[in-house]
Amino acid sequence: MKLNDPIAEKCKIINIEHIRKLVGADMLLVNSLIEKNLYSEVELIDQLGHYIINSGGKRLRPVVVLLSSRVFSYVGNQSINLAAIIEFIHTATLLHDDVVDASLLRRGHATANQRWGNEASVLVGDFVYSRAFQMMVNIDSMCVMKILSEATNTIAEGEVQQLINRHDPETSKEDYLKVIRNKTAKLFEAAARLGAVISNRTKKEEQAMAAYGRHLGTAFQLIDDVFDYNSSPEELGKNIGDDLAEGKPTLPLLYAMWHGNEADTEIIHNAIENGGLQHIDQIKAAIISTGAISYTEKIAHEEAELAIDAIKGLPPSEYLDALKTLAKFSVARQY
Repeated sequence: MKLNDPIAEKCKIINIEHIRKLVGADMLLVNSLIEKNLYSEVELIDQLGHYIINSGGKRLRPVVVLLSSRVFSYVGNQSINLAAIIEFIHTATLLHDDVVDASLLRRGHATANQRWGNEASVLVGDFVYSRAFQMMVNIDSMCVMKILSEATNTIAEGEVQQLINRHDPETSKEDYLKVIRNKTAKLFEAAARLGAVISNRTKKEEQAMAAYGRHLGTAFQLIDDVFDYNSSPEELGKNIGDDLAEGKPTLPLLYAMWHGNEADTEIIHNAIENGGLQHIDQIKAAIISTGAISYTEKIAHEEAELAIDAIKGLPPSEYLDALKTLAKFSVARQY
């Protein structure tokens, strides 16, 4: 199945409200479980945890768990538990990421580290991680534990690799993609795969769902990296140029450095090495003139196509259609 032309698709609004309605009843249960398991007698944990969980995230990873299990007609409550666990793991990574990146804004709100400090954010992130593993134990499945423990370990590796690549203008496209597949796509992969696992499906079906999640997550992050250079802070929910300020060699920046004129290449090279926003206007102009945005969107669309192709052999249903729509949304979204 082929997606439309990237430019045309970018202008098309993909409405996912029908997906939210499709899993609405389940999401109410997921949210209730999240609230219940966030509780701690330590007031700061309770306060900070609820702040980050309720700060307006899209909840796409839990939705993927729910849709994946519905594709295979799963009956039971493990999908609800796993959706909450996946969101807890994601939340913990956000808390740690914002400290590492010294971020001040996320989803249009002050980050937890901005409000409560780095120490509190790291420690509450640890609490959320450990609570997720407590919930995993209650599922009583070694297969589920293996998938999720491997996922969290891979995410940590991706975080460290991103730290190593920071301020390195020699980062290759392959290095960049490896980071986002580990750091972002791995949790999407686990979310999609678990629906097949708890439904006792074949290894082939399990791997099809895993491939779907991996490509979906990669497409999602590629578009996030585009937003850092062509959105407003209000649309993005964080400060424009954060990646550049931190010296992160994302694909739009690397492509502009590889294909820009000599002056632009030198400025981008130095910006990655040293960080900072002194030349952001010239760098944004280079990103546009070299076609770096279009190129990155093209790679994202290829990943979304691969996500859709991965599940084309599964039984047709409205839930399978919803997964395909999510792949389209990942590259056509405006936020």
